[in-house]
Amino acid sequence: MPPKVKTTKEVIVKTALDIVRRQGTAALNARTVASALGCSTQPIFSNFTTMDELRLAVAQQADALYQEYVRRETDSGEYPPYKAGGMAYIRFAKEEKELFKLLYMCDRSGEEIPTEAHSFTQMTDILRHNTGLNDDTANLFHLEMWAYVHGIATMFATGFLDLDWDLVSKMLTDAYLGLRKQYETEG
Repeated sequence: MPPKVKTTKEVIVKTALDIVRRQGTAALNARTVASALGCSTQPIFSNFTTMDELRLAVAQQADALYQEYVRRETDSGEYPPYKAGGMAYIRFAKEEKELFKLLYMCDRSGEEIPTEAHSFTQMTDILRHNTGLNDDTANLFHLEMWAYVHGIATMFATGFLDLDWDLVSKMLTDAYLGLRKQYETEG
């Protein structure tokens, strides 16, 4: 008799991530994961105390995938680093709609999101370096740019519209230059 195959935590998370990718977060439950794995729910609850713990692991895996988008966009050298971050965010929303929704279009008010705080700081550091703006002004500048980028990304993620990448690039440049001119004039 062959030994039973052990369903690992990593396999469960990968399977759950694939379910969210294809069907959205509403489809993520112990039964759908077990069905996709071809097992009972027992291995899921042997590896995760609750479904919330599995959902968090899926969100962390989705964030790792998003960070890979940022790395690839930045490493390509097609855009300056600050703009590459915005383009990666929008590309992730276009190509990974359900994972984008999981990370950026749900109520996260009760969560502590350390990668977002780190990312915000990195982007404002780039702005300060590129523009010479002080901390408070660079933070506000980035917040305004991020709201604009998030709006475009949300339209992609929801299928509201599908723009040409050259137009998206132009839109980000126009917004950046407009805000830069405004804040440099004020400063």
